[in-house]
Amino acid sequence: MAKYNDDLIFLYSENARAKIKDLSRTLKKSPQRLKYAMKILEKDKVLMHPHCVFDYSYFGVVLFRVYFKGGYISEDEKVEIIKKLTENPYVIAIYELTGEFDLAIEIVAPNPSRFNKEMKKVASLIPTLNNYKILLNIVTHIYPRVYLAKEQSLLKNADQEIIVGGDRQVEQFTENEMAILKVLLDKPKVRFTALAKDAGMNIKTAMSVLKILKKRRVIKAFRHLTDPQKLGMERYRVFLKIHNVSSDREKELLDYMLKTKEIMQFNKTVGDWDMEIDIESKDKAHIRAAIIGMREKYKDIIENFNIIEFYQSYKRAYLPQYLFLDEKELNKK
Repeated sequence: MAKYNDDLIFLYSENARAKIKDLSRTLKKSPQRLKYAMKILEKDKVLMHPHCVFDYSYFGVVLFRVYFKGGYISEDEKVEIIKKLTENPYVIAIYELTGEFDLAIEIVAPNPSRFNKEMKKVASLIPTLNNYKILLNIVTHIYPRVYLAKEQSLLKNADQEIIVGGDRQVEQFTENEMAILKVLLDKPKVRFTALAKDAGMNIKTAMSVLKILKKRRVIKAFRHLTDPQKLGMERYRVFLKIHNVSSDREKELLDYMLKTKEIMQFNKTVGDWDMEIDIESKDKAHIRAAIIGMREKYKDIIENFNIIEFYQSYKRAYLPQYLFLDEKELNKK
């Protein structure tokens, strides 16, 4: 396995728009050396799928997560399924699992009726995807990969917690704001000159609009996904069914997840499970300890428990393409 700089992976995965000069100052390495190292991380696909973390809840849409069982047989069939799913303007994430389910997708739609129509499209395009479970995502908490940072001083460069979704008031967006959002959805790492050109405005206006969107917390971060196989990491999703939980006990569980460095993400959901917790580490024993600790500490509220291994991610976004398409373009999809 190739040797990579964990501190650089930490910083660049947490901020896909990081400037080389800032990384150079933080890591005390030459810009030339870092530029080469960053290119290697991307070329080797250690870091992949750069994306802007938008808060979709400001757009009055809802997120559904669908887990498929027995979705494909051959690798060629898998590639074709993923291609078709990627082309769907309502699908924002696609990832492969190992265990009870084979594939998962996330669909953002304006309402349950539209989601149901898109699911029928998926089923008609790919008949093998006929056994699935659906969850409604309420809110997502995203945590930094603190276990990668050898220097604890680097943690100040990442958000302690990013919250996406939840109960938020729907906002209206100007034409300029929608133009900037569309470019960043397609090209999250684009520099200001190209951002302004693609959005059809001058650079001063583009910078101002981006600043406003960040201040309103519509745009919350720019991140990369990591490849667990390339980094020798284990990654799992834990599913919990909760019962007899008070608001205080739930808050304690949230605090536990925030403080457990192996926990990367927490989803509060409605469906067969109430919570999904993503755990990863280079040491499987650490994952086991985190899970056992959680089960023992909160055994009074954990009614049921399941765990599935992540294999690979194929798409990651936080806004659907359909928001930026007119009716004519949408009908072509």
